[in-house]
Amino acid sequence: MYTDKTVAYYTLGCRLNFAESSTLAYRLQQMGFTRVKTGGSDLVVVNTCAVTEQATAKCRQQIRKLIRENPGAFVMVTGCYAQIDPQALISQVEGIDLIVGTEYKGEDITSYLGDLSKNSEPKVISTRFQEIHTFHASCSADDRTRHFLKVQDGCDYFCTYCTIPMARGRSRNPHIADLVASAGNVAQHGGKEIVLTGVNIGDFGRSTGEDFFSLCRALDDVEGIERYRIGSIEPNLLTDELLHWIANESKRFAPHFHIPLQAGSDEVLRLMRRRYDTALFRRKIELVRQLLPDAFIGVDVMAGMRGETPELFEQSYSFLDSLPVSQLHPFTYSERTGTRALEIKPIVPMPERHERTARLVELSERKLRDFYASQLGSSRRVIWEEVTAGRKGRQQPMHGFTENYIRIETECNPALFNTCQTLTLDGSIGESTQGLVIKIR
Repeated sequence: MYTDKTVAYYTLGCRLNFAESSTLAYRLQQMGFTRVKTGGSDLVVVNTCAVTEQATAKCRQQIRKLIRENPGAFVMVTGCYAQIDPQALISQVEGIDLIVGTEYKGEDITSYLGDLSKNSEPKVISTRFQEIHTFHASCSADDRTRHFLKVQDGCDYFCTYCTIPMARGRSRNPHIADLVASAGNVAQHGGKEIVLTGVNIGDFGRSTGEDFFSLCRALDDVEGIERYRIGSIEPNLLTDELLHWIANESKRFAPHFHIPLQAGSDEVLRLMRRRYDTALFRRKIELVRQLLPDAFIGVDVMAGMRGETPELFEQSYSFLDSLPVSQLHPFTYSERTGTRALEIKPIVPMPERHERTARLVELSERKLRDFYASQLGSSRRVIWEEVTAGRKGRQQPMHGFTENYIRIETECNPALFNTCQTLTLDGSIGESTQGLVIKIR
């Protein structure tokens, strides 16, 4: 039906969004669409993010840019922003033809395209977040070697600052057997690494009566997969049982954890309505270090939450500084319509929020460099990524990641692309276009 049509994509936000965009791209390819970067495309698809005001502003900016670059294209917008506030998109961006909410962005999304004729006004296909029930499966590859397997969607936590439940609905998931089959398919097509993605993956099993630990054990038995990474997991859902299993029994789960903290102050955690305190968080981090001394531990943290006084921020900073973690992922608090955090006082001025974020970024850079230094001389298994040609066809260095998420750089050897190699990290710490790296010559 669309054998002579082209499509351009733009995705903003989290890994889950990118995985879902890749799945949609595959479906459109099956329907005959040819993917192009941009410029003169027949169809433009934008998968949006709404985690902060900056994110929604960037979404609007990119949609306008794509409309200018693709005059006459049929423009479809989906993702979290499309679900939370379609009217804002309609009122602030001219030229959108179709807005698709979360419940309808799965396989049936292609049925809304018609003959790609422009609409006089945007058509909205959506529903209230309370009526989002469908799990849209997704397992997709990035541009390197990793595959992203969506194991869960939605969230039941309703933290005071967060719009995710309103954007993605309540927690839900497929059966373990379906995910094992997806992982097996990745292995059959040569995939070596899978990242488990979702909104709150530790809550897996809510809709099937299963649990996350059982999922991990089942995936661990899939032959052909070299390693799994747990994308992100709440500290109260990262069980001691799971950690002991990864350390002592698992064949394929990497010593790599991304654990959201959000604030190192019990008072601020209470204002956020998080489901743990700093004592629990510290105990989890120390258990990881005890069982897996070389594990990479990344931590999400928010700066400038309403109610975070200067004294509470300093308390949070000191707590973070004292933790034996590898890297922080700081972000600045942003007011979101419909969240309970808007009722909290005092309000942190925006310049102060940015100053706090900058301090956390500096702390993170120090911790990451220290972690890299601690790994020099160790023996690690690296999966090498395929290299794209540089400017004027110049050969670029080859990069890969160790099991504990150390980026490695060496001279390019195409025979090693998407293979796993054990090597000693004898080299120097440097910078690449993608961040810190250990350079091995």
